[in-house]
Amino acid sequence: MPPTKLENHRTNSTDITRRQFLKTSAIALSGITLSSCGWRLGDVQTTPVANAASDVLYIYTWAGYTDEDLLKRFQKKTGLRIVADVFDSNEAMLARFEAGGGAAYSVIYPSDYMVVQMRELGLLTELDHSRIGGLSRLRKQFQSPVYDPDNRYSVPVSWGTTGLVYNPELLKDEPEDWDYLWQHQEELAKRMTLMNDVREVMGATLRSLGYSLNTANPKEVKEAYEKLAKLKPAIAAFTTDSWRPQMLTGDLKIAMCYSADANEVIDENDKLKYVLPKSGASIWTDTLVIPKSAPNPEAAYQWIDFMLQPDVAASLVERLSFATPSEEALNLLTSEVRENEILFPPEYLLSQCEGIAPVGDFSAVYEQYWTKLTSA
Repeated sequence: MPPTKLENHRTNSTDITRRQFLKTSAIALSGITLSSCGWRLGDVQTTPVANAASDVLYIYTWAGYTDEDLLKRFQKKTGLRIVADVFDSNEAMLARFEAGGGAAYSVIYPSDYMVVQMRELGLLTELDHSRIGGLSRLRKQFQSPVYDPDNRYSVPVSWGTTGLVYNPELLKDEPEDWDYLWQHQEELAKRMTLMNDVREVMGATLRSLGYSLNTANPKEVKEAYEKLAKLKPAIAAFTTDSWRPQMLTGDLKIAMCYSADANEVIDENDKLKYVLPKSGASIWTDTLVIPKSAPNPEAAYQWIDFMLQPDVAASLVERLSFATPSEEALNLLTSEVRENEILFPPEYLLSQCEGIAPVGDFSAVYEQYWTKLTSA
């Protein structure tokens, strides 16, 4: 029996998330509605008409995942006009669907854990793989992921890891694994941050202890909590994104973060570095799905097929700092991008990583220890 829920391992923070950061930045930079190609970046509250014309495709996506060039390119290729509305969290997207506001969208971009939840709610169409080119070009680990075996309901569009960004000029030696935080606790006191995310933080600690980050063993989770409790006095904050300015100014020495965030902040200060801990961490994935309520499934398949084309997928890497799951797209990237180990870690490190998977009712145990840790 499938688990009832997969916890939000990327957006259960009260901090501004990576997605919210992208949305805020995009709106600030554009401040426009690209009505000529249908991009309604600042118009996310508009409910599109459910019986949309057959030459219009409504998609519901993260800010920063589409731009004018991409949409115009698709329109030129297919004759279809795209209207792309954006959401800033998986929960906001799902709430809109459950409130009846998602009836006109034919493609959605849920994260891995949300695919599980939407599938269990009966919201997703089982995909016809014969209509999607590029599935065989996916890297092996994305061809039957834990959140969607055999890609029955979703197609991965981007992925990344969780690790540590740090300033080597402020450290005596450089980290290789999670245990560095405990070994250098005094040196790092109040100058390190962890994510405000129960499964990410508990998962990293579990990996440091040699356990699965998806364990449902209460003794292992308790051991992870006790280890974290020893580190707690040295932690400046539990934050998923607001470490950025402090890392740039040197107020922080090290922060737990997503690889895409690390890649972006290192562009601002090339002295900073990112490490994927050798004992293992989490891998996250964003996907493309077709809801059962899709008014234009024909166009949806065309969009998914288009997004899996190697040159299109490669452009996403260049623009968004996300790794592509397409092997052929990887080969189209410049050697500098392709060899960027922040985006594309070596296989020996990836082999130690896991996707955060459902633990069902056992999630209450994680939450209990998390509340105890963060409220102490």
